Amino acid sequence: MVKSDYDSIIIGAGAAGLHCAAIAALRGRKVLLLDHAKAAGEKIRISGGGRCNFTNLHCGPHNFISQNPHYCKSALAGYSPQDFIEQIQHYKISWHEKTLGQLFCDESSGQIVQMLLDRCQQGGVELRLQTKIMQVSKNPDGFEVRTTSGTAFAKSLIIASGALSIPKMGASGFGYDIARQFGLNIIEPEPALVPLRISQILSKPIVSLAGISLPVEVSSGSQSFTEAMLFTHRGLSGPAILQISSYWTAGKPIIINMAPDVNLVDQAKINRLEQPRQSPAAFLTTFLPKRLAQAIASTICQQRLADMSDRALQQMANSINRWQFIPEGTLGFRIAEVTRGGVDTRELSSKTMEAKSVAGLYFIGEVVDVTGHLGGHNFQWAWASANACAQDL
Repeated sequence: MVKSDYDSIIIGAGAAGLHCAAIAALRGRKVLLLDHAKAAGEKIRISGGGRCNFTNLHCGPHNFISQNPHYCKSALAGYSPQDFIEQIQHYKISWHEKTLGQLFCDESSGQIVQMLLDRCQQGGVELRLQTKIMQVSKNPDGFEVRTTSGTAFAKSLIIASGALSIPKMGASGFGYDIARQFGLNIIEPEPALVPLRISQILSKPIVSLAGISLPVEVSSGSQSFTEAMLFTHRGLSGPAILQISSYWTAGKPIIINMAPDVNLVDQAKINRLEQPRQSPAAFLTTFLPKRLAQAIASTICQQRLADMSDRALQQMANSINRWQFIPEGTLGFRIAEVTRGGVDTRELSSKTMEAKSVAGLYFIGEVVDVTGHLGGHNFQWAWASANACAQDL
């Protein structure tokens, strides 16, 4: 078995791991980067529909969820979206802005992966793929990592192994296991940025509405988002739903305004006076996609607006402006874009990502209890946390 010495061993060749390895190596550190996958950066490759939503122009601490909302501030201040933009411009990767400050590659997410690999190669990073970690231990001089390709020693160990989302890409709880091994607390992991399961809209099976998309305002507790929602065969998806899923707690209601720019009860009263023979379906079709309007109207017994009392109009309006329901659950880690929860930030330095109780042990990226909103924020956390760590190695 091969035995080698390094300054740093990084476990996980995803966004955070690759970026951290490159920065540390270019600072003159001898770095070993390990991953059990066949290829590095696979989650980067599939992101953004293959175009990689690599950051967000408006990224800030308010775009993140954590039991300690202040924890991410230092790392984000130390490495901004503009810092990453300058890096990809140096590599002549063209990009464009979509909605809400979201930045995507013009061509392929593979360009981001190749840039990170090129930077690692430039710094002399030793990358070992298809390598399983057998055991991690600590001695007074550093860390020993026993793998299927040999045993390696380093002064510092960086866990960038991701979390539980998208297990088909190799996601696992490895990082949590290492944290627990060294006595660190874990905030219970939950799927985030994930579709919600519901069976019905009012009294009709939701499957009949699959494929309908519309702008909505969705809220849970004090948090709300105004973006697109998509009906699916199993429930609800789309940006607005993915965003609110990160804040939703099982058993709690979700409230959706499917016509956020219209006060439907006021408009219905106007139409009742001006177009008394108008049907509820015809009225609702003015504001909603036809299939959705018809599904809601089919639950109304009156055939004309003139036949509807103020109370009936209010009930109809509430079903659209304040549709409230309790989701049956989420679609789980299998398709969740990220994981909420992770290594407790109270256990880590906000400036370096190092464990306070274990010298030389660092956690970066998704494994930490810092979860970004949809739209490039989670990649920015990967870049920023990796940079904070690498500057300390």
